[in-house]
Amino acid sequence: MTDRSQTAMPEATRGFIFAMLAYVFWGLFPFYMKAVAHIPVVEVLAHRVIWSLPVAAVILMFMGRTKDVGAALRNPRTLAMACLTASLITLNWGVYVWAIFNDHALDAALGYYINPLVNVILGAVFLKERLTRIQLIAVFLAAAAVVLLTVEQGGLPWVSIILPLSFGFYGFFRKSLPIGPSQGFMLEVIILFVPASAYAIWLYSQGQDHFVTGSSADISLLMLAGVVTAVPLIMYATGAKLLRYTTLGLMQYITPTMLFLIAVFAFKEPFNMTQLYAFALIWAGLILYTWSILKEARADKIAAKA
Repeated sequence: MTDRSQTAMPEATRGFIFAMLAYVFWGLFPFYMKAVAHIPVVEVLAHRVIWSLPVAAVILMFMGRTKDVGAALRNPRTLAMACLTASLITLNWGVYVWAIFNDHALDAALGYYINPLVNVILGAVFLKERLTRIQLIAVFLAAAAVVLLTVEQGGLPWVSIILPLSFGFYGFFRKSLPIGPSQGFMLEVIILFVPASAYAIWLYSQGQDHFVTGSSADISLLMLAGVVTAVPLIMYATGAKLLRYTTLGLMQYITPTMLFLIAVFAFKEPFNMTQLYAFALIWAGLILYTWSILKEARADKIAAKA
């Protein structure tokens, strides 16, 4: 008889698989977005919320953690913080969807490449975390890339700025929620469900909706929004709990890299030399940032053995 402990998959391996699936899922997400690009952005956002609710509910019922959500709904402080995080993730979703719809996938990729460096800045400003010299150089390179694009475009590359800022602040405040990641997502979806449903009903009353009066393809695509929104988020949350922070940090470049390749080779978005220089600055900054993380992790490992 085989010992179960010998056949069970290690936690790190399971965590890697969940996180990898989530990042690849997100990397392929632009293809779904292009399929619904003929539908207004706000309507797509509304259906992302509406159809995420039953998906998240089924998953939480399977996990047996629905009571956590009920307790959170009765806690005013938790509810207020969840309203804030729900607003931030809605802003992030909205800008991302708009970017894909309007052929700005490259700007979105740049924004998500910048995201780790934004997290470093948030930690320094709000948590008084000290930046190393290497991390300061990485942040400077990211800032140089933004300045370069601003000069070239004649204005701020707002997609590349709002995406990392909204997601960075979302992650920052999300840590304050005294509830698990999957339960927190369910709580946010519950909060957003009322305005999302009200908007969908209003669209129907005006004869402008793509769900009730839409084609069978539109109906299927909008219902699918719940799966493509909730499933990767919950897979990521599961993977994050099982993986070391360093490993997860290195994996986060999978999604923007896929998005970059899709934008250039599948969507055929223009990619000029200025953008190449900007991305090169960001990539150089990320290499330095990654090296600093690995260096710190190695130092901690040596100290733990001493």
